[in-house]
Amino acid sequence: MKRAAITVSFIVLLAGVMLSGAFAANPIKIGVLLPLTGRNAAIGQIQKTAVLIAAAEINARGRIKDRKIEPMLADTKGTPDGGRAAIQMLIQTGNVRVIGGGFSSSATWATGAVAQQRRIPFVVTSALADKITEQGWEYVFRLNQPLGEHLEALATFIPTMAADIKSVAILHATSLRNAAAARRFFKISASLSLELVIRERFESSADNLSATLARVQAKNPDLIYAITDDASSAALLVRQSRALKLNPKLFVGEGNGFDHSDFILQAGKASNHIVNTALWTPLLPHPGAAAFNQKFIDRYKTPPGRYGAEAYVGMMVIAGALKRARQLTPAIIRDALSRTDMMTVLGPIKFVAYDKKSQQNKLPTYLVQRINAKQEIIWPTEFATHKPIYPLP
Repeated sequence: MKRAAITVSFIVLLAGVMLSGAFAANPIKIGVLLPLTGRNAAIGQIQKTAVLIAAAEINARGRIKDRKIEPMLADTKGTPDGGRAAIQMLIQTGNVRVIGGGFSSSATWATGAVAQQRRIPFVVTSALADKITEQGWEYVFRLNQPLGEHLEALATFIPTMAADIKSVAILHATSLRNAAAARRFFKISASLSLELVIRERFESSADNLSATLARVQAKNPDLIYAITDDASSAALLVRQSRALKLNPKLFVGEGNGFDHSDFILQAGKASNHIVNTALWTPLLPHPGAAAFNQKFIDRYKTPPGRYGAEAYVGMMVIAGALKRARQLTPAIIRDALSRTDMMTVLGPIKFVAYDKKSQQNKLPTYLVQRINAKQEIIWPTEFATHKPIYPLP
C-alpha cells in the first residue's frame, strides 16, 4: 500500500510538472489593432512588420515569465465599426489581456471606448485625435504626439529663426483632416501676428496645380504652408512651384504626403530645402533609432517611418509592463503600464497628465529639411543635425 501511495504521489507530481511546463509554453497573447485593409492598409502593413520585428526581438532576448509573446493581429479596416468588431474579437475569442496598435483616430476612438468599458489596457501607438487621452480613461494610454501638438516646433522656429516672415499662404488638400490642420496653422500664424494672404484648397487627385499656385504667387507670401496626405500631390506641389519660380522664404509641408518616403523620389530636386514637420526621424540620437531604421530597410526595402517606429515601440512598452506585472491580469498590467519609464527609438516613454490629457506620453516635434540630397533635422536645436537653410535660395 505504501509503495502504491508513493507511486500515485509521483504520478500526480509528474502530471503537475508537465501541466506547469505546458502552461509555461503557452505564449502570452498581445492584441494588436491595425488597418490591414481599407484606405490605410499600406500603413497597416508597415506597422504589422514592425510589430513582428519587435516580437521576434523580445522573444530572442528571453521569455517573459517563462513564456514567449505572440501578437494577435486584428483588422480595424480603419473604421469605427471595424475597430469595435476587431477589439471585441480580441477580447472574446483571443482572450487577450492587453492591446496595442491604434491607427486612424475614428477607429481608435471607438476601440478606446470598448477597452475602457471592458477594462482591458490599450496602448495607442499612432492615432492623433487629442480627445483620445482627454476622457480620463484609465485603461487607455498613448505613445505618440497628439494632433494639437504637431506644430509646436514650427511655432517656436518662426519667431526664433525666421522672424522676418510677415505673410503666409495656406494650401491644403480637400479633406476634413487637412482642413482641421489648416485651421490649426491659422491659429498659430495669428498668434505670431502673421497675415494670411491666401488660402487655397485642391483635390489630391489633381494632375495640374499651376492655376492654384499662380494665385499664390500673385500674393507673394513669405511662407507657404501646404498640407496633403499623399506623396503624389505633395511632389506635384513642389515641382510646379519650382517651375513657376515661386520662391517664398520658407516652404513647409505637413501631412502623410510630405512625410512619405515616395515624396522625395517623386519630387526629385524640387524637394531640396522643403521643410517638413516631423514626429520622428532615424536621425534622432535615441538608442537603436538608426539601427531599427536600417534593419527595416535591409529586410523590406522601405523605411519604417514614424508609423513603423511607433508600432515597434508599442510592443516594447507592452513587453516592459508584462515583465513588471506580478500577475498577468488586465488590472495589474494596467498598473504596470502606468509606471512605464523607458528610453526607446522614439525617445523617452512615460505616461503623464498635463492640460486636459492623462496617460499621455509627452514627446517633442521636429522640423526636417532636405539639404544636399539628405534629410536633416533643423529644429529644435538640441536635436539639430544641420543649420537651417533660410531663407530658401
